[in-house]
Amino acid sequence: MTDAAALPGQPRGGVLSGPATARAVNVLAPNASAMTLDGTNTWILSEPGSARAVVVDPGPLDEGHLRDVVDTAERAGKRVALTLLTHGHPDHSEGAARFAELTGTKVRALDPALRLGDEGLSGGDVVTVDGLELRVVPAPGHTADSLAFHLPADGAVLTGDTVLGRGTTVVAHPDGRLGDYLDTLRRLRSLTVDDGVHTVLPGHGPVLEDAQGAVEYYLAHRAHRLAQVETAVENGHHSASEVVAQVYADVDRSLWPAAELSVRAQLEYLREHGLI
Repeated sequence: MTDAAALPGQPRGGVLSGPATARAVNVLAPNASAMTLDGTNTWILSEPGSARAVVVDPGPLDEGHLRDVVDTAERAGKRVALTLLTHGHPDHSEGAARFAELTGTKVRALDPALRLGDEGLSGGDVVTVDGLELRVVPAPGHTADSLAFHLPADGAVLTGDTVLGRGTTVVAHPDGRLGDYLDTLRRLRSLTVDDGVHTVLPGHGPVLEDAQGAVEYYLAHRAHRLAQVETAVENGHHSASEVVAQVYADVDRSLWPAAELSVRAQLEYLREHGLI
């Protein structure tokens, strides 16, 4: 969901389907919507010259898309050797089991229910395939099971739904927790400041070439929304639906149900910190 109209200056991006970095190619799923932007970005990652690839987020259960991912890898001389998931939302994970059948791969994820095989994933893990190195970054907030993948050789990070290529993401109560999300954004900011990350490879929308600017924008946006919610409560709008009508008036009403879940997460955060 995008609710970015309240703040100007969001970093611009480019590249949807096709090569994004030396090691990352995007295959865009045909599931565009107000919630998924242009569709789900399925990422094929491999070391130049290697024979094997890693796929992150096969996407929805769409046979044509899943076969397109396999075909794209094979045209580049790659065999898919492993499937990873950033989180369990169906637009990222629903096709994983079928994709595993097509490729004969294991599926690794934080949530045990999403795994196919005996290996999970957790923050701090390092995944290596034919010289490709991916560092697993804990990224709770959008969902409890969210992960990001740091691709140090390209100065890039795959963010799933934590940072999008356009607009901002939903932190949907109760699975989404705003305090965790803010901690995750600060963790990503540290990657940009301390570890040379300059490119965001998002789960939806175009690639962002100013990773630090994107994360700073997200932090500013969240602070702005929190201030708006706090003001709405001070003005007597105590229910989530009342706050949505005040704070998200600039957002299409079809997105208000999702906005209400985000407001519930914000209200919970403000109460936990004694601000309302």
